[in-house]
Amino acid sequence: MKIIALELLQIVHDFSERIAAVPNHDFLAKPNLHKWSKQEILGHLIDSGHNNLRRFICGQHESEPPHIIYNQDFWVAANNYQASKKDDVIALWRLVNERIYAVLIAMPEDKYLRECNTGRNALELHSLEFLALDYVKHLKHHLNQILPGSFDVIYS
Repeated sequence: MKIIALELLQIVHDFSERIAAVPNHDFLAKPNLHKWSKQEILGHLIDSGHNNLRRFICGQHESEPPHIIYNQDFWVAANNYQASKKDDVIALWRLVNERIYAVLIAMPEDKYLRECNTGRNALELHSLEFLALDYVKHLKHHLNQILPGSFDVIYS
């Protein structure tokens, strides 16, 4: 878990400035009406971070695996990232991930295999360790959408 947390922190520190350097017109451009802009993609990463932060915290202490699902389209729309200040979105992304880092670093090893239910309509249990690995892979996938070619990763 410590290696995962350190990789996450390194990515956030490396990419905060690179994302800020993306020209505003490119950052806000929507490929089409139904696709997210790069700013909304970063907002999605904030929302994913919030939901995973809850999983990492609740999963450590609740007696039953917590059921924490994430409706990404609703969250991105509700947060209205497209109308937000670019610098605020970047700062929030950095801060949420620094908090995740702090929680992962502090997590006792005996909690790594505790589970969380992420399924919408069916039981879908994943260990906190799996969720942390998946979170970083998911982060890399979407950073590739913001800054193409940044990572050699396939995420489905």
